[in-house]
Amino acid sequence: MAGSQPIRAMRETSPAVRLDPLPEPLPAVGLTQPPFDHTPAAAPAAPVLFASPHSGSHYPATMQAALCVPLIDVRRTEDAFIDELFAGAPGLGAGLVAARYGRSVVDLNRDPHELDAEMFHDGPPRPCALPTARVEAGLGCLPRVGARGEAIYARLLSRAEGEERLVHVHDAYHLHLTRELEALRRAHGHALLIDCHSMPSLQPGRRTLTDIVLGDRFGSSADARLMSRIERSFRAQGFTVARNAPYAGGYTTRRYGRPRRGIHALQVEINRGLYMDEQRITRASGFVTLKDALQQVMAEIIDAARLLPRG
Repeated sequence: MAGSQPIRAMRETSPAVRLDPLPEPLPAVGLTQPPFDHTPAAAPAAPVLFASPHSGSHYPATMQAALCVPLIDVRRTEDAFIDELFAGAPGLGAGLVAARYGRSVVDLNRDPHELDAEMFHDGPPRPCALPTARVEAGLGCLPRVGARGEAIYARLLSRAEGEERLVHVHDAYHLHLTRELEALRRAHGHALLIDCHSMPSLQPGRRTLTDIVLGDRFGSSADARLMSRIERSFRAQGFTVARNAPYAGGYTTRRYGRPRRGIHALQVEINRGLYMDEQRITRASGFVTLKDALQQVMAEIIDAARLLPRG
């Protein structure tokens, strides 16, 4: 899916979120790309950070050699082009963090302990949390299935492979988000994280999907007034909008959304049918129109964030 969990899965037992500081990432051995790109805000900076954890499209050679499916089958799990759609954020005063690696390398919107021990021939890289529906479906932090639910690996992974992905990509990404949000909170008294995703236009058991799904974990991760204003902003651009269904927010929204402590987190899911060919992973005719509309929405989000109460 696009980067968050359907409501049914989210309401099942999830691993506890650790809020203690993450360790400094160690140097990578087989992963040659930086884990993310960060485009800082242009002045005057606002207390807002946009993040795109699933738009990365780099797959290390060691992973590609282990696949038993064509690479494009794996790539269809990406939230392709989301980083491009939100690329105007820095010019409006908000930073943008975009993942480099594909979601199937490591899922940045999963708890790092959501692991399937059976994927590894010499044991998992970290202690595994209690099994969740996501892990059992092959959609843990280190996914073992692709967009169609098929197994993607021809062999078991090693503990070292898994740990390298977790340390170099997952840990490094979340260490960076933690530091950036805390810096914004200190500078402005509050901070807002917009976690940017896309969702398949067709999903089993659903006749239609709205254009936009906003997730605040049922009101727990962001100020209610902020949620309402962002919803109105999307509707003003002609989009249909739903709240928390079928996506209410994932690990990122849960980890960082602490309104009483001055940090708000809200997830945005965009219907892929609005802007791309989902099979060929190419931009469609609606891409430019959507990007222009999102520029207006981002400006509204940034204006609204400046008015949030200090934590």
